[in-house]
Amino acid sequence: MATGMAIMGFGGGAMIGAPLANMLMSSFKSATDVGAWQTFIAMGAIYFFFMMVGAFRYRLPPTGWRPDGRTPPSENKSMITQHHVHLKDAHKTPQFWLIWWVLCLNVSAGIGVIGMASPMLQEIFGGKLIGHPDLGFNALSGDQKAAIAAIAAGFAGLLSLFNIGGRFFWASLSDYIGRKNTYYTFFILGIALYASAPFFAQIGNKALFVLAFGIILSMYGGGFATVPAYLADMFGTQFVGAIHGRLLTAWSTAGIIGPVVVNYIREAQLAAGVPRDHLYDFTMYILCGMLVIGLICNLLVRPVNAKWYMSQDEVAKLQAASAGSAVPSGSFGIGKGGLDGKAALFWAFVGIPLAWGVWITLKSVATLFQ
Repeated sequence: MATGMAIMGFGGGAMIGAPLANMLMSSFKSATDVGAWQTFIAMGAIYFFFMMVGAFRYRLPPTGWRPDGRTPPSENKSMITQHHVHLKDAHKTPQFWLIWWVLCLNVSAGIGVIGMASPMLQEIFGGKLIGHPDLGFNALSGDQKAAIAAIAAGFAGLLSLFNIGGRFFWASLSDYIGRKNTYYTFFILGIALYASAPFFAQIGNKALFVLAFGIILSMYGGGFATVPAYLADMFGTQFVGAIHGRLLTAWSTAGIIGPVVVNYIREAQLAAGVPRDHLYDFTMYILCGMLVIGLICNLLVRPVNAKWYMSQDEVAKLQAASAGSAVPSGSFGIGKGGLDGKAALFWAFVGIPLAWGVWITLKSVATLFQ
């Protein structure tokens, strides 16, 4: 849940930054200047302020600290290790590379859709979006294309909300059903939804189509948010931050694979004369294939072999050097419940900008259902 809340900021930042940039450029715009450089300076100052406040207010609990009443889960029942694997050894295990492919394939399927969300809705539904079901995309006038572009922008905004919400929902759910089962859900449900998308488009059911891709994007965000906990379960917490950094090469690889696959297939289908409302059918089945491979990789994940575990002396030496003496329980400013004035202030510090971004996005989404 904690990583899900933190990684929500990764999606929430874009939701805040885009309308903020538009607002600032409109404010700085003049007859001779579009206001771009002033906007960059203003946003840089805003980002600097928020990032510095966050950075200087971090408080790390002592090594071994747990919230009051916390009982660690059973290792045998939940695939959560009580041991630690060193950073230099993590990438030598099959678990690292299996999870690498799990993340890469889950993200590839989702991120390919993000980049094509707006044109995909326009080309598949065409005039159906504005009450002209007999008009395909190519038959629309310039004004009609502008109208459906505004509706498609609402679709993209709605997907961003599902993306952000999924980071919290799915990561929190994984605390109860386990990380491996959560990824099983991503892949099985994703395969079903991608395979169904061409049918939803064929029958012209906009609501089902939008809902399917909303759930798909929630699982894209959820997969990104759940993987740090998956790594902690496999490799322990001592080096999980650095191991996660290395695993994120899977996310950057997916950032190439997903859009390239979707765009390449779209262009190939166009060149072959496929009607625009069927341009993405083949793409959906290719993405299903990616998810099937990801499902197999997730199936093969097993607990790390004990030979890779660090000894207790190695762990104790590292923890003593980096974090001081262990405190097994008690409060460290968190964990006891309640909301004091300082905590409320920081919730507002995060919540008010995020609420503004959600409000702006919801206004854009409203055009989708008018």
